[in-house]
Formats: sequence, structure tokens, C-alpha cells
Amino acid sequence: MTIAKETSELLSKLGVSGDALGGGDLIVRTPVTGEQIAALKQMSGAQAGKAIGAAHAAFQKWRLVPGPRRGELVRLLGEELRAHKAELGRLVSIEVGKIPSEGLGEVQEMIDICDFAVGLSRQLYGLTIATERPGHRMMETWHPLGVVGVISAFNFPVAVWSWNTALALVCGDAVVWKPSEKTPLTALACAAIFARAVERFGSDAPEGLLQVLIGGPAVGEVLVDHPKVPLVSATGSTRMGRAVGPRLAKRFARAVLELGGNNAGIVCPTADLDMALRAIAFGAMGTAGQRCTTLRRLFVHESVYDQIVPRLKKAYESVSVGNPLESSALVGPLVDKAAFEGMQKALKEAEAAGGKVTGGGRFESGHAEAYYAHPALVEMPKQVAPVTEETFAPILYVMKYSDFDTALELHNAVGAGLSSSIFTRDLQESERFLGADGSDCGIANVNIGTSGAEIGGAFGGEKETGGGRESGSDAWKAYMRRATNTINYSAALPLAQGVSFDID
Repeated sequence: MTIAKETSELLSKLGVSGDALGGGDLIVRTPVTGEQIAALKQMSGAQAGKAIGAAHAAFQKWRLVPGPRRGELVRLLGEELRAHKAELGRLVSIEVGKIPSEGLGEVQEMIDICDFAVGLSRQLYGLTIATERPGHRMMETWHPLGVVGVISAFNFPVAVWSWNTALALVCGDAVVWKPSEKTPLTALACAAIFARAVERFGSDAPEGLLQVLIGGPAVGEVLVDHPKVPLVSATGSTRMGRAVGPRLAKRFARAVLELGGNNAGIVCPTADLDMALRAIAFGAMGTAGQRCTTLRRLFVHESVYDQIVPRLKKAYESVSVGNPLESSALVGPLVDKAAFEGMQKALKEAEAAGGKVTGGGRFESGHAEAYYAHPALVEMPKQVAPVTEETFAPILYVMKYSDFDTALELHNAVGAGLSSSIFTRDLQESERFLGADGSDCGIANVNIGTSGAEIGGAFGGEKETGGGRESGSDAWKAYMRRATNTINYSAALPLAQGVSFDID
């Protein structure tokens, strides 16, 4: 069976009509072989605007449904995802090139955030606040915000949508989703799965609660600029964030930006090297280096450098690369030719700066339009370009350090601030890394890699990573509006701060 045929059959099982897969000019290719698997029709700007209008109309009804009842819809969505985990996970592997466990793991993230959001639907707490005025009560309440725009990237085509959508739905919002042009098929599948949940939920769910916009940047611009979209959550490159952020700020809309991550780890003298080796290998090579949390820089203390780096090089030389649909390879393809060329360009620059490269060449899969690469480990004499720039490919730059303060300074000396890790059994080092003058990232880990965040914690970073937070903790507050309320139940009208304003 061809991949195109399998894709069509998977989508049919998930509820997507075969008619939707042809007749358009948005060509979808699988990075596994490079072959075309669909040709979708793109939406016009007018169609996108109409979809946003329908979502706004749905929001006006959905916001009046009680939170726990809204949570029931998300519970049903989680059930549908459980029932279709295998098919959707396989589709992720086809459309992105992820190995099977990572494709299934992405769907598991969707299930996990649904579970989290269901509980959250009964915990959208405000506060009762002490007031200086007798006979008064002050409190804050949280209300639904409106239409939430979601712009997702190719590397996590469905998980990021679910992080935003599960929270938005329980918070009383409608969702308009603009998936990556490289991965629109998984978006259509998710919309069909959501439609099943809505059907089971009943008439309390208004029509138009989820809209999917298929198209390129022009469609995304409509979403970003639309006055009926008070929040846009955008995942992608820092370059994309620089374009989206100012446009949202211009109309005073909220932004949840999850952008680039030039993530680093520090291996200290007391590190458990066996543990560090496993964490580094997955963090740097998993998903073919195409995670925003991929480990890209590694600072190793001079006392253990010669113990762990040769082992890392051996792992890089032996790691299996290949077709994730037909083999047990651990590293699948890069998403496209541009990604491969970007990797090769960075490796040449690194060599010119004195770097010693292990791996990095093209893996011949037998498919000329598929771009597989051996992961690259580059021993660098110091942190200079291209180390300071994120290359979305499996490149790990390794540097030796002798002084912890210097390593920490270099760790923070890049534009992005997403994820970070330290491997140490020294309490002072770990606490310093997590402290105010330690890692400047939104995620800072001890004895665990930079990748593989759990749903319960807020996900996001600082600096050029955008500052937004998705998923767990109190990230839900971005999807609601806060009102401070003061109620006077007395017969008097005392003013705050002792102000007197008496009139006859």
C-alpha cells in the first residue's frame, strides 16, 4: 500500500471525506518519502473572515454554558482521542516523519491535557479580597474571553492545538485554528474527532465552536488582524513571532508566543554520566532535532569531558536513521529540503569556526525527495556563530568549561530562553541553576533533559522565545478576562483612601 493510500484510509476512519484531499493547490507531502499525499483547497481571506465570525457567534452562546458542563465536552474529546489514538498517531508519523512512539506520544499529550482541563473546569477560581470599607465585599471573577486564534507549527501538529483548545473550551472560548501548511491533514483529522465529541455532547455546544483555516500566510494574517480575536496563541520561529507580535500589539490583542529555543545543558563534575548520556541523546537527536526544546548546546566540565564526549560520539555514530513507518529507526527525516540545507550550512560554518564534526551527512533512504540526516555532534572551541543561533536540525554543539559561573553566563548568552538542564549531584550547583541568577529560561531542569515536558506545568520561555505560557499550572488565565468587583451591602457610601465628597 502506498503512503498516499494509507493516509486516505486513515483519514476516512477518522471521519475526513476523501473529497477534501484533492483538487487544490496546497500540496501536502510526507517527509518520509517526499511523495505527495494530498492537494487541499485553500481558504480565501473572505472565507477565513466568515469562519471567524461564525466562531464569535458560537462564543456568545458557549460563554453562558457553566464551566463544569463545558468540561464535559472536553472529557468526551479525550475519550474520542483515546479511541482513535492509533490512527491519529500514525497520521502524525506520516505527515511529520516522527517515529511511532513519538507519534503516539503526541496524541497522549492531547489526552493528558483533556484530563487536566476537565478538572480545571471546576477550578476557575477568583478571590475574595479584604476591603478597607465596612459593609463592603471585594472579589475578582474570571469570565470567558472570546475567540482564541491558534497558529501551530509542523513539528507538533496536534499537541499544541490541544493545549490551547482544551483550556480555551473550558474557559468558555471558541477556537479558530490555522495549522502549518506542511501539516494540514492532522488538523482535518482533529476537527473530525472534535465533531464526534460535539455530537455526543448535544445541543449545548453551538455550531462553529471550532474552525480550521486551511491556507498559507495570507489566511494567518486574517486571523492575526481580526478584531473579533482577542487572543492569538502562535507557535513557530522567532522570525514569525516578530511579525505576529507587533500586529497583535497594534490592536491591543493578547499574544501567547511560543517561539525558538536554543536550549543548553551543563554536565558538572559530579554528574551521573550514564543518566546524562541517555538524556542528552534523546534531547539532541529525538524528533530529528526538530523540537523547540531540542538540546542544541552542551557545556561539559573539563574533568569529565573525556569520559562522556567519546561515549556521545559513539552514540551519534551508531544511532539508527531511517523510515519510521517501516523500521525501528530512532531518527526519522527532516521535514524538507530547506531544513536539510540549513543543517549543512550550519555545519560548514561550525567547521570554519574551528568545530570538529562527527556525523551530519545525508542518509540515503532511496527516496530522492526525502531528506534524512545523520545527527551531528560538533566539538567547538568556544561559543560563537552558528552556536548562538538555532538551527532546526539534529546538531549538538559541545564545549568544555572549567568555571561554573562562566558556563552559566555562556548558557544564558543567546537570544532564546525556552528550556535548559543541568546534570549534577551538587546541591549548590543545582540550586544556583534554578535560582534568580541561574538559568534564564522558562523551563529549568535538574538531572533530566530539555525535552519531554509534562502537561501539568506551564510551557513556554523568556526573551526571544516570546514569554507566553501554554498547557498547565495557571496558563488558563490567559484565556479569560478578569474583573474586580466591589459590592456595597451597607446603607452608607464610604470612599476609599478616606476621600470625602459630600453633596447636598
